[in-house]
This record gives sequence, C-alpha cells and structure tokens, in this order.
Amino acid sequence: MSFWYNVDTGQVETDENRSRGAEVMGPYESEAEARQALELARARTEKWDDEDREWEHRNEAPGWDDEKLDG
Repeated sequence: MSFWYNVDTGQVETDENRSRGAEVMGPYESEAEARQALELARARTEKWDDEDREWEHRNEAPGWDDEKLDG
C-alpha cells in the first residue's frame, strides 16, 4: 500500500482514499514518511539548490577541474 500527503487538508491518504490532482504528494512507503512530505521536499529542494550553486560555481571559476571535486 502507498501513502500520500494531501497539501490542502494536511492529511495522509492511502491508495483507497487518495484525492486526485495536484494537491497530493507521493507515493510514500509509510504513513510516517508521508506525514513528513513537506519537510522531505524542502530538504531535497535545498540539496538540489546547493548542487546547482556548486555546478554554476564550477563552470564560472577559471581552471576549475572536476577531478578536484573527486578528491
């Protein structure tokens, strides 16, 4: 069974009672994970933003080398 987080109601839904449309996030493997949907999304977005900034910096810096990142 999959779990979904409804951003309009703030409730966790299952496959049996899931709302349709853009108001649900998921699927998640557990009810607890679905309850953390907004926090998980925020953390992932911050991580992706950091990676984007790193990528942009790498492409702007003269002489920057991918091998330097691999360490």
